[in-house]
Amino acid sequence: MTAASNTQAAGDGFKTPQEAANLIEQFGRIMDSLVETVERETALVREGKLSEAGTLEAVKAELSREYQAGTAWFKRNNGYLKSNLPALLKALHRRHDEFRAVLQINLTVLATAQAVSESIIRGVSGEMARKQSPQTYGASGKANTPGPRASQPISVSRSL
Repeated sequence: MTAASNTQAAGDGFKTPQEAANLIEQFGRIMDSLVETVERETALVREGKLSEAGTLEAVKAELSREYQAGTAWFKRNNGYLKSNLPALLKALHRRHDEFRAVLQINLTVLATAQAVSESIIRGVSGEMARKQSPQTYGASGKANTPGPRASQPISVSRSL
């Protein structure tokens, strides 16, 4: 089959353009659910409700899996969709761009929360090491800072 005739033939999982349109609509619903979940997670992390945000992990993972399967389907059927459903495909691309923006905000919020958490843990560790080491003065008359061996290990749970 040539490349030109391949674009007119039906793709995998559907026989008509209407069936393909239905699959695009189903993928849109998955993307909407994923956007809603990511926005909810972002709001919870911003509010400092990390435990509650952690409960969304399983839902987000399942929706992400379905989203990845859908994008693989689109890649396999791109030629057919471009030639038979260009308007739907273009609208889906716009929605995907909006999703990317929401995801970028989410990733920024999560990275900020992680950086703040790590900074707090480092501060606590440093303060504990300072309090546990002997307070001595060096030859210049300034207080000695505790060495790296003075700090006690801190146990941290990485689960939200």
